[in-house]
Amino acid sequence: MASATPLKVAIANDYEVVVRGLHAMLAPFRSRIEVVELDVNLPVSQVVDLTLYDTFSQTQVDAPEIDTMLARPAAGSVVVFTWNMHPQLVEVALAKGCRGYLDKSLAAPILVRAIERVALGDIVISPTSVPTSRQDGATVLSDGGDWPGRGHGLSAREAEVVALITQGLTNVDIASRTYLSINSVKTYIRTAYRKIDVTRRSQAVRWGLEHEMVPTHKRINHPSTGS
Repeated sequence: MASATPLKVAIANDYEVVVRGLHAMLAPFRSRIEVVELDVNLPVSQVVDLTLYDTFSQTQVDAPEIDTMLARPAAGSVVVFTWNMHPQLVEVALAKGCRGYLDKSLAAPILVRAIERVALGDIVISPTSVPTSRQDGATVLSDGGDWPGRGHGLSAREAEVVALITQGLTNVDIASRTYLSINSVKTYIRTAYRKIDVTRRSQAVRWGLEHEMVPTHKRINHPSTGS
C-alpha cells in the first residue's frame, strides 16, 4: 500500500548519469516516491525514509563501504539496487542490516512497490532470476536506469567494466568487484573495445577519461529542479 505522503528517497552512486537515470525511472511515481537527494560519491545529508544504493561500478555489500551508509541515521532504510543477485551477497546484505536487495531488471512499478514495502517494515529481496515476462502483465525493464557510455552503444555491463578499467582495476580486480568470472570480464572487454574502437587498455583508459567514466563528487538536492 502506498504512503499517504510521498516517501523521501535518496539515490547513491559514484556517477551522476546513473543517479539521474534512476531518478528519471522513478519520476512517473512522484506522488508516491519523492527523490530528494542524488548523492554522487558523497554520504546522504538529508533525513530520508530510504536510500537506494546503485551498485554500478561500486564495491558490493561484502566490502566495508556499505557499512558507512548503514551507520548513518539520515540514510533511513538502505536498499541495494544491483545486477549481482549472488546468494552470498544477499546473505551479507541482510546480515549487515540492508532492508532490501533488488534486481535492476525489475520494472519501475514493481521497484516502487518494493520500496513502499520496505518503508512499511518488510525486508524485500528480488528472486535470484527475474523472468522476462510476468503473470501480472508488467513490462520488465532490462536496463535499470542509465549509465555512462550508453550513448556510445555500451551495454550496462560493458560500461561498468570500462569504468573499472578507467579506475585502474585489473581484470582480476574487476571480476572480484562485479562477481563475474574472469572469462566473462574478458568477453565484456572484447565487446566493449570493439564498440569504442580501441585495442589496448591504455586506449580504453584514455577513452574512459574523455567520456565521463570516472567517479565524481557531487550532491544534487531537489533533483527535480536540477539543483
